[in-house]
Parts: sequence; C-alpha cells; structure tokens
Amino acid sequence: MGYRGDVRPVLMWSEDLLGYDFGPGHPMDPLRLELTERLIEDLDVAGHFRVVAPRLATDEELALVHDPEYIRIVREAGRTGRAPASSGLGDADTPIFPGIHAAAARIAGAAVQAAGMIIAGETVRAFSFAGGMHHAMPGAAAGFCVYNDAAVAIASVRAAGPIVYVDLDVHHGDGVQRAFLDDPWVTTVSLHQHPRSLYPHTGYPGEIGGGTGLGHCVNVALPEDVTDAEWLRAIDAVVTPVVREVRPAMLVTQHGCDTHIDDPIGGLRISIEAQREAALLMRALADTHCGGRWLALGGGGYDIAGAVPRVWAHVAAVVAGVEVDPAAPTPQRWRDHVLRVTGRAAPVTMGDGVPVAWKPFHAGHNPASAIDRAIMATRTAAFPSLGLDPLTA
Repeated sequence: MGYRGDVRPVLMWSEDLLGYDFGPGHPMDPLRLELTERLIEDLDVAGHFRVVAPRLATDEELALVHDPEYIRIVREAGRTGRAPASSGLGDADTPIFPGIHAAAARIAGAAVQAAGMIIAGETVRAFSFAGGMHHAMPGAAAGFCVYNDAAVAIASVRAAGPIVYVDLDVHHGDGVQRAFLDDPWVTTVSLHQHPRSLYPHTGYPGEIGGGTGLGHCVNVALPEDVTDAEWLRAIDAVVTPVVREVRPAMLVTQHGCDTHIDDPIGGLRISIEAQREAALLMRALADTHCGGRWLALGGGGYDIAGAVPRVWAHVAAVVAGVEVDPAAPTPQRWRDHVLRVTGRAAPVTMGDGVPVAWKPFHAGHNPASAIDRAIMATRTAAFPSLGLDPLTA
C-alpha cells in the first residue's frame, strides 16, 4: 500500500471531546482526557503526530452497528432528558446529558476517521484515547458507553479485509464481540478480569462466536491476582498466534487502563510499565503482520490523575514511535496543573518503578499455573476453529 501526503501518525483530538460528560462524581470524568492531552503535549510527544479534530459520525455510519431507532432515541434524549429504560440511558452508569448524541457521535467519528485514513494510506498508525467505548450494544447503552466507536470503525473498513480487534481493558469487550459474533472477517480478542467477579459478567473462554464466525471470538478470563509477567504472557500466548494466522488488513486495539493496580473499579494489579510493554507488543504485531496499520483506542481507566494520563501518554509515544522512559520524571508543568485542578499531588515519574520481565508461552506451559490454565482454556476453545493447534501455535 502506498502512502501519500503528511503520513505522520495521527492523534485524534479536540477539546470538543470533553463534552462527553456524565456530570459530577461520575467515574468517566472528562478531566482524565484533558490531563492525558496535557501530558502528551508537555512530554513533547504531540509534535510527532498530525493532530486531527474529529467530526461526528453520521447516522449512516452509526447504523453500521446501531439500530436506527436507538440512534433516534439517543438524539431525542439529549433534548428531553428522557429515554425508555430498554435503551440503557438514564441509569447511574450512563446518565442522560444535553447533547449526548453529538458527544458520543464525535467519539465514534474519531475512530471512523482514523480507521479510514489508515486504510486509505493517509497514515499508518492512529490513536484516539477518548475512544474505546466497547460496552455499547446495537440497541442500548451500557457501562458508560453510548455508541460503540470501536465496532463502528471496524464496520466502516471491514470491506478492506480481515480485522483483528484486541481488547486489553479490565472489563470484557462485550459490545464489540456482540457486533461481530458470527462474522469471520472480524476476530475479537479480549483479555479481562474473570467474568465471575466483574461487569459485564461475560467473556468466558467458551464464548467463541457462531456460524461462519466460529472461533473468531477469543476470550481470556484472567485470575484476579495476575501479575505483570503473567498478563504479558497471556497476551503473547493468545494474541500473537491469532494475528499471525489472520494477517489482518488492520489491527485495532483497546487500551483500557483500568487493569492498573490503583484503579478504583478494576480488580487487577497491572503496572504502567506492563501496559506500555503491551502497547509495544501491539505495534510489533502490526508492523510484522499487517503492514504497520494500527488503530489504538483508549477505554476504561478511573485513576484520573495517576494511571490514566501516564498509561495513555505511553501508548501515544508508542504509536508515534517516540521513546518515553517509565523512569523519567513527569513534566513539572503538568504536575503543577494536576495540583491546581485536582488539589492532589501528581505522580513524579512516568512509571511505577516496576521492572518488566516475562517468559513467552511457547517455551512450555505449566498445568499447575493458574494463568497457564486460563491460557489453555482459551486456546483449546477457540484455536481449532481458526486452524491453530492449541498446544503448538
């Protein structure tokens, strides 16, 4: 594929994205986006991107995944403040606010634009950290998510060839899985805290899709005490052979950082260093198996001034091809801003001070290990339908 014009990696951003605001006290505080953007700027990472202000996704684009009646309900809810209970709008998780349709459609539009630019050869990599709204269903909001930007973006470029979607959020990527449940052209891979202990209580290894899409839903249910080394081992053991087999036209990844040890909602204990390493793994897979074409999205993450900005700044740096050392200090200007707007002292380094080392699964698995049992449960359930040997892939 030939590239043309300014082909720097793309960062989807404008302050309009801060309009996705469920109100005071809600975990999905847009301040987490503002602090992320400032950190990317203050680290001098933003200059390595072409920054693109996102447009709203059209109703036709949203309807690639969402029911037209649901889109109408969302738009009307922003005017009236009311919606049917079946829409998922108006509860504590996804309250209604004025302009909710435009705010959610802008996030979806960011992902659609970025995916289209990648497939058209206008760039090779893009990052939309306001995105990753993976719980939204065709006809209902869920889990803070109104429109499913990941699914809409994938659907918009599906004709370009097979797509692999990798979800690293602490919660199962249920909405994206649902959108492509029986579609052999879209393979969804989700690694998440075990469904028995966390919303949305789906994502068991036996959920492998259906019809001609059998095997194209891949789920790893992680033990709650998973370590950095085990988490990275699981990502490599499952994602790497799937991407290698499918050889997608584009890799789409969701980098919810609610896996972090300090996240108030998730139950895993993953470090910033490990999440940076996961992003490096995703970039390497894209470079090796799909011509570098990679769309990275944000997702969950509710340690607003701590983990979220640092993790996504690292993801931005990886997308941009810039080295940011986790041991490096956070910029003083950013720390001053965090203290000013939150009243809390900001982290002083870009990482947690945790060394990252892990052993690849192909070196041999240990049946006594809880993480290796989780890996094998997934590989045994999904790999045969993909033409992969669960033991040797």
